[in-house]
Amino acid sequence: MSVATLRAMTLGDVDAVVAVEATAYEFPWTRGNFVDSLAAGYEAWVLEDAGALVGYYVAMVGVDEMHLLNVTVAPALQRRGLGRRLLDELDARCRTLALPIVWLEVRASNERAISVYLRRGFAPVGRRRGYYPAAQGREDAIVMNRRVPQEAGDVV
Repeated sequence: MSVATLRAMTLGDVDAVVAVEATAYEFPWTRGNFVDSLAAGYEAWVLEDAGALVGYYVAMVGVDEMHLLNVTVAPALQRRGLGRRLLDELDARCRTLALPIVWLEVRASNERAISVYLRRGFAPVGRRRGYYPAAQGREDAIVMNRRVPQEAGDVV
């Protein structure tokens, strides 16, 4: 794989983002979710490799915090450090915007993602009952947060 590059998401990226989203999740975000996020001015970044969109994140700026809404790497390219790259960019954006805390929700059943977040310094701080759609009704979300390292490479 060549060197992946990060850039801000545009409306022109939405079809490719939706295509990756559909391969990654049983209950994917809709095209409208991404369009609305861009219209609202959310932090939205894409990761490209060799001209192909391979990952992205969407996050909402709040008062003294960032809320990570969606972070995804194309399933065929996972476990290659691309998710880390996206989370590093999220940290950089938080530092630039002076936002010291990141929040997220993750499916309670998504042990792999929870493990990634724990390794990144996130801690579980709550649970949202019935937050996500699921094949058998609804699924709980684990709410996690972490302080953002003040410099790249810092451990919090």
